[in-house]
Amino acid sequence: MASIFTKIVQGEIPSYKIYEDERFLVFLDAFPLAKGHTLVIPKQEIDYLFDLPDELYRDMQMLAKKVALALEKTIPCKRIGVAVLGLEVPHAHIHLVPMNSESDINFKNPKLSFTAEEFTEIANAVKAKL
Repeated sequence: MASIFTKIVQGEIPSYKIYEDERFLVFLDAFPLAKGHTLVIPKQEIDYLFDLPDELYRDMQMLAKKVALALEKTIPCKRIGVAVLGLEVPHAHIHLVPMNSESDINFKNPKLSFTAEEFTEIANAVKAKL
């Protein structure tokens, strides 16, 4: 059964895309911990980050770095937190979370909500900084 991320890659579920190429998709988390909370995924459905082939893993990490730097230029924050959990969705992914304190990246925190227009504005602003 395809993961929710595979369905996003295939266009079955809409997303607020920041970047896409033949191997990767970067989009805003639909249930963000912070404004600009972003997910970086390989298009290939591989459950666990450390099961990715070395080249794909390396390139995904480099892409995450580029996106994190664009997020820093877009969203006022002290740092971009990086988290790899991978328990809730069986598809390798990296969370990039703008944060001002360590508690900002606590996944037990209530999720924020934004309108479609706000999500679009955030995604476009980050894209413009890539």
